[in-house]
Amino acid sequence: MDREAKQSELDELRERVRALEAELAAPDAGSQTEWPPRDFYMTYYVLGGFVLGMFGAATSLLFNIVGSLVVHQHPLQLIRVYLTFPLGDEALNVDSDLALAIGCCLYLFTGMALGVPFHVVLSRWFDNASFGTRFAVVTILALAIWVTNYYLLLSWLQPLLIPGRHHIVAEIPWWVATLTHLVFGWTMLLVQPLGKFVVAGCAVPEAS
Repeated sequence: MDREAKQSELDELRERVRALEAELAAPDAGSQTEWPPRDFYMTYYVLGGFVLGMFGAATSLLFNIVGSLVVHQHPLQLIRVYLTFPLGDEALNVDSDLALAIGCCLYLFTGMALGVPFHVVLSRWFDNASFGTRFAVVTILALAIWVTNYYLLLSWLQPLLIPGRHHIVAEIPWWVATLTHLVFGWTMLLVQPLGKFVVAGCAVPEAS
């Protein structure tokens, strides 16, 4: 092979190396994840709401415990009433520590699930709104969830599972149920900043 042919082959190899390097440097469209996300980071705020909902549930449960003690009821009377959903009438007199502990865990888990809509709504559409506006939003959302839970779901679902029984709606006064949901919503308003998406050293774009 003469010198000219060798030079031509070397140039081709160099060109091939440059092409391979360019391919390696180019982002893989199938695996690239933009960071930080340009749009609203929904997955993060759903998980954040799930975690923060535990605070709202714990606060509303504590509110009910104190209220029950004030009116000389069992401190976990609310949990007893909720346990009628799976257990029926006998739950109203249950004193088993295990059963009440399970009931508390279910209550907290329910609150964690309900924390998602509060956190997503506040973070996506009202993150920069005034405190008064945000307070009104969580108040309306809490009342909407109360009406939905008690009068659109439990009022027919519990009698369907336990014929003739309306314990949750009948045993919990409407104002207690309302305040419980409001305390939950107001707590979510206070803890919402703890779940804000922040990347150190990066400017996180506002939700659109």
